[in-house]
Amino acid sequence: MAESLKQKTARGLFWGGTMNVLQQVLNLAFGICLGRLLTDSDYGMVGMLTIFSAVAGALQEGGFISALNKRKDVTDADYNSVFWFNTLVGAGLYAVLFFCAPLIARFYGEPALVPLARFLFLGFFITALNIVPRARMFREMRVKANMLIILAAQVVSGAVGIVLAWNGFAYWGIATQTVVYVSTITLLCYATTRWRPRLHFAWGPIREMFGFSSRLVVTSLANILNQNLLSVLLGRFYTRADVGNFTQANKWNYMGHSTLTNMLWGVAQPVLTKVDEDPARQQAVFRKLLRFAAFVSFPAMFGLSLVSREFIYITITAKWKPAVPMLQLLCLWGAFVPVQSLFCNLLISRGRSDWYMWGTLALVGAELVGVLAVGAWGVTMILRVFVATNIAWLFVWHALVHRETGLRLHHVLLDLAPYFFLAAALCFMAAYLSSHLSGLWLKLVFKVVFVGALYIIILYMSGSVILRESMQFLGKKKEEG
Repeated sequence: MAESLKQKTARGLFWGGTMNVLQQVLNLAFGICLGRLLTDSDYGMVGMLTIFSAVAGALQEGGFISALNKRKDVTDADYNSVFWFNTLVGAGLYAVLFFCAPLIARFYGEPALVPLARFLFLGFFITALNIVPRARMFREMRVKANMLIILAAQVVSGAVGIVLAWNGFAYWGIATQTVVYVSTITLLCYATTRWRPRLHFAWGPIREMFGFSSRLVVTSLANILNQNLLSVLLGRFYTRADVGNFTQANKWNYMGHSTLTNMLWGVAQPVLTKVDEDPARQQAVFRKLLRFAAFVSFPAMFGLSLVSREFIYITITAKWKPAVPMLQLLCLWGAFVPVQSLFCNLLISRGRSDWYMWGTLALVGAELVGVLAVGAWGVTMILRVFVATNIAWLFVWHALVHRETGLRLHHVLLDLAPYFFLAAALCFMAAYLSSHLSGLWLKLVFKVVFVGALYIIILYMSGSVILRESMQFLGKKKEEG
């Protein structure tokens, strides 16, 4: 069984990684096109509404995907009850936001937000319809099928967004892209799982899962506030252009860290849940996932911070110059997001959604205090405080995990430190050496090749187990192919 679980985890990571890379390539292509066609104000309009859609989406999901995964035996009655409950909640929330659109527009001082909000908010109601099929795929660790669905949705929605932007629809192109994206995912999820709802509803399953799931909802809301706090504050106290530049920078940062985070999310929680009755084994699985996250995340995100200027100028032109320092700072935080995600997944797998909730709420409170304290000093200082708070909070997540599992801090540091220091040192060296070069393309290629090649060579010569196992697995996949 141990070997079977190990193989399933490796296969999930492989497909999750492969599909996420393809996903980000598509995001890159569509992002470049839209970045060239649209302005910072266009992105700012949609960025102002992001938090409202995300909050409503978290409320209608209700934490039921994780709750259904945690449930030992799931019946069709459970699935149907969750479906109808989420659908009714989603419809109610859309009605509330529909009538609140004028208030949102008044808050930002943008009357054009009223019709845009009412259209964009359709996306979260549509998402409410796909919770059950997604939960089934998550529980069964169908990572490959899930990622194929996401890739297809990206192609369709990205093409729609570009066509609309090309024809002068401005921010309506971004909004339509979002609605088409979630609609395509919903249709393909039903086609893949072949699950269909029945006219059956029971309060019993909802009540049994509500205690666990409700805490996840509160946590999701706190995470959404965490992710969108800066957009709200910048939109309220700074210009629409500032929001647009931050939205652009945060988009690229998210594309970077979400590649690994989503790959781990597809396997970490199901795998950790399957071994939750064996704490020693669960801790060993967690530490291996932690080393893998560090092995990939630190060079990737530190590297993206290193090439931010060249990347922005080459892809979406110098008109987005103000987004460069924002992206450089955000990537430092982004390097630690997959690590934070693993800590949180471990707490959820142990059934401690309450600790996850309180830890996240406290983080948001600390961020809010810090950001408001330095708000008068400009956007750069706000980002510095935001990034520093999130990185420092990793010690809080570890304290919670240690209390539940006994995982020691020095073990975590030993797992993370080699990859952190090696990636950071190589990026500093590349920054210094490339300062003597001229030309954006030359600098970009030099930095990527220098850091990437030396990182792999040094790990290989030092006998890195994670690198060796990754190469062995990829070799087997190549032979099978």
